[in-house]
Amino acid sequence: MTTTSPTEEHAADIATRLGRLHVRIIGSGRPTVLWPSMFVDSHTWDRLLPHLVGRERQFFLVDGPGLGRSEPLLRQSTITEAADAALDLLRGLEVTTPVDWVGNAFGGHVGFKLAARPGVLRSLVAISAPAEPIPAGQRRQIRLLLPLLRTVGATGPVRSAVLAAMLTEAAAADDEIRRIVVESLARPTRRSLAGGVRSFILNRADVTAELADVQVPSLFVASDDRGDWSPEDAARAAELAPYASAVTVPAARTLVPLEQPRRLLEYIDEFWRTLGDVPAEPFAGGRRP
Repeated sequence: MTTTSPTEEHAADIATRLGRLHVRIIGSGRPTVLWPSMFVDSHTWDRLLPHLVGRERQFFLVDGPGLGRSEPLLRQSTITEAADAALDLLRGLEVTTPVDWVGNAFGGHVGFKLAARPGVLRSLVAISAPAEPIPAGQRRQIRLLLPLLRTVGATGPVRSAVLAAMLTEAAAADDEIRRIVVESLARPTRRSLAGGVRSFILNRADVTAELADVQVPSLFVASDDRGDWSPEDAARAAELAPYASAVTVPAARTLVPLEQPRRLLEYIDEFWRTLGDVPAEPFAGGRRP
């Protein structure tokens, strides 16, 4: 992989089993993947970027399958297959050592899967990523909105519902934050976004029993305003994963990196410091336990 200066950014489109994934690459050093939530793309990390540059890390900011500037998702998939696509991505990026994975919501769910595969991750930060399926009430609401999403896209009531689900009222009233989310929603095709919602939200499985297989140091980050992954839920999940701890970021809902970047980074930095010199074994290329 070609190295970059601490502040230089360039982009790549990497072939995976779920289409080409768009990646923004910045810095050089320890490989660190930032994978965002559903509906949005890598720009939801933008408010963290000013605080990340200059570190001895190479950051890979990913647009998930069918999202952002990635290739449209034209068939139904699963989070397990998204994790397989993440392995394709790492190979395509010529990553040769286990990565530090930071995933928001959808990205955290993918991270749970990868953390159970030896030699893929060095560490996991899962932000606002419930281990359980979506609650019945949210499932009904999404099913009602899905035909509108396929027909008219993420506008009108669909956009309003997404903003309400992902941002606190204060964050949604912030022009910069709202612009990033709205622009992210506008990039995928209607078909691709609807397919992603069905694949990675409606069909999301309960992985509570799989948390015992998470064999890397992990930090589970809850917010104080997301009802389906409360601080108590995150703490219970951390008790099930052998090497996990849980923290809570206040005044945030789902898009914690966008809503509270400084507080989140404080927790992540503290967690990364605890890793010390965790050995970086050769990248296992997707071996399953």
